[in-house]
Amino acid sequence: MKYEFLGYENVDGSVGVRSKVLVLPTVICVNDVVSKLTSLVSSTSAALHTCGCTQLGVDYEITYRTLLGTALNPNIFSVLVVGLGCEKVRANELANDIARSGKWVEVLEVQEVGYEGVLERGVSILKRMVSESSKRSRRSYDVSNLVVGLECGGSDSTSSIAANPAVGYVSDKLVDLGATVVFAETPEVIGAEHLLIKRIRDEVNREKLLRYVSWFENEMLESGLDIRGTNPTPGNIAGGITTLEEKSLGAIIKSGSRVIEEVVDYGERPKRKGVIFMNTPGYDIESVTGLVAGGSHLIIFTTGRGTPTGSPIAPVIKVTGNPETYKKLRSIIDVYVGTIVEGVETLEEAGERLFKEVIDVASGKLTASESLGHNEYSIWRVKTSF
Repeated sequence: MKYEFLGYENVDGSVGVRSKVLVLPTVICVNDVVSKLTSLVSSTSAALHTCGCTQLGVDYEITYRTLLGTALNPNIFSVLVVGLGCEKVRANELANDIARSGKWVEVLEVQEVGYEGVLERGVSILKRMVSESSKRSRRSYDVSNLVVGLECGGSDSTSSIAANPAVGYVSDKLVDLGATVVFAETPEVIGAEHLLIKRIRDEVNREKLLRYVSWFENEMLESGLDIRGTNPTPGNIAGGITTLEEKSLGAIIKSGSRVIEEVVDYGERPKRKGVIFMNTPGYDIESVTGLVAGGSHLIIFTTGRGTPTGSPIAPVIKVTGNPETYKKLRSIIDVYVGTIVEGVETLEEAGERLFKEVIDVASGKLTASESLGHNEYSIWRVKTSF
């Protein structure tokens, strides 16, 4: 059976599931003017962050790669880069790298044209961008064009026995149809990495996964702290998860059972299709930011305890298997799969419902986080190389 979604074709040949006009700050110092711009021009999005200045080495490389990858995400139609003028991330350099894709990009710097000048010129630019974006129309594309990021946050026991297995079913189906699935959160594979190793296609990528896991473990050891003080979190424990290994076993289920084709760094664009692992922290917002910078069109986000976070770049589909969470937080949940636990549906039946939701959202259906305006964005900061 052929599955299709309704998307937008981009100038570089990629296909997006949204057509966003993005205002991208190069540094935290211009977050205020960027916020004002998006408040003055409707149908624009901002990727506010706390990075961009006095960063060195791998820390700077991650920030630059993430900002560039965010701008190049297929869901972005055009970009207004806003800089201060004295920061490490150079606005014109970033804009030039974005422009190489053929994407419409403009740049303004506060120290060059003034605060009011950025507002005046920025509003004019953004209105033109929004006008052109609104003229685009959706067309049918094969599901193999999709890149779907996977995330879990506020996990509990129902995440392991219902929500993540349902996502794993969808992951396998997407991969079998030629799509790409990217799962992440390196700290949440610790204790289960031996199972993932068996699924990775080649030795090079097996070694990359082990290197990333070792880096996280060594960071904890060198700090003299016990990772069990924060992972599982108090909420995880209250939800029935007892150990880090137990949490990891539940987390990796959402990646399904297919071969892992590639292991990539934070915000890095995969070169292969199929199942991909991305090195990210366990912090939900920073992890999702890495996934969208790596090209994910949308995110499937499982949550047992409940979390309202979203993304300014990609629609986030919230999935829960917890009946109490669904009852209390129904406004932030898109798909309830607690029916598996209740015996109302099989895993396959719930998985098919979730798969249909993926197609519908890719075709334009708004998620709860989009409707509620949840647009969290945060770039991972590290102090040493991997």
